[in-house]
Amino acid sequence: MTDNKTADKPRTQIDVYELVTQKIIKALESGAVPWQKPWAEAGVPRNLISKKPYRGINLLLLGMEEYEHNLFLTFEQANGIGGKVSKGAKGHVVVYWHAPKEQEGQDQADTETEKKRGFLRYYKVFNIGQCENIPERFIPTPRDTNDIPSCESVIEGMTNKPKIQHKGTKAYYQIDKDCIIMPKKASFASDAAYYSTLFHELIHSTGSDKRLAREGITEMSEFGDAKYSKEELVAEIGTCYLQSHTGIVTEFDNSVAYMQGWLGVLKNDKRLVLAAAREAQKAVDFVLNLSEVSNDTATET
Repeated sequence: MTDNKTADKPRTQIDVYELVTQKIIKALESGAVPWQKPWAEAGVPRNLISKKPYRGINLLLLGMEEYEHNLFLTFEQANGIGGKVSKGAKGHVVVYWHAPKEQEGQDQADTETEKKRGFLRYYKVFNIGQCENIPERFIPTPRDTNDIPSCESVIEGMTNKPKIQHKGTKAYYQIDKDCIIMPKKASFASDAAYYSTLFHELIHSTGSDKRLAREGITEMSEFGDAKYSKEELVAEIGTCYLQSHTGIVTEFDNSVAYMQGWLGVLKNDKRLVLAAAREAQKAVDFVLNLSEVSNDTATET
């Protein structure tokens, strides 16, 4: 609730912040849908040719790599379909248990002895991202993407913005290099989902020492602790503000679900939403270059 003096002022950007904050709180109080990553995962690691998924330790080993598609093949398989492994590419080890085949005429005792002589072997595979000239029929077709002008305007208009790089399968702000890492736009379920995720990382970047020096970014914190959790709330509330500003409101439910998870860590203290909302407003003002909006006009209730 605002005081009478604030209510008498002409409508400004602060009204939007209040409306969105109240909408977030209402959604949090009514429960939220489970949060899902808005971009597609690389998939279960599998062989490109046989389509069979890798199993056991190989599933873990290959799944730890950060490729756009978890599709692998051997050097020979790449050559066999007209492709080739890129020069300098390092193969990934795949292990398997080799047991000698039972020879005709062997008795049971001999067979048991041979089984005990089985041993671990390995071979190397390469991700399709490490290869060249792989026929298009083997490559998953990316969805068509389009720029959203209102979102591009925000990104291009931000003063002193961090570098933005598209690679890998994770989205995060790299503090030491002042760089945002994003999966490719085609990896996202929609263009709106891509921009919402980028907005989240842009808000994080405003906490850098060279911008707003927010403690959730400038001070080292453990994953899941209070400072880390509050910073995630700041980033996602700021994302909701930017969604409203640019008109991409389709991702709102997912944002609320994400915040619900971090509030659980913070014991559902709704007051933290309001505190985070004030920090989020400062961050969004910075992104939008609204220097004329004073920091002391943060959302009040």
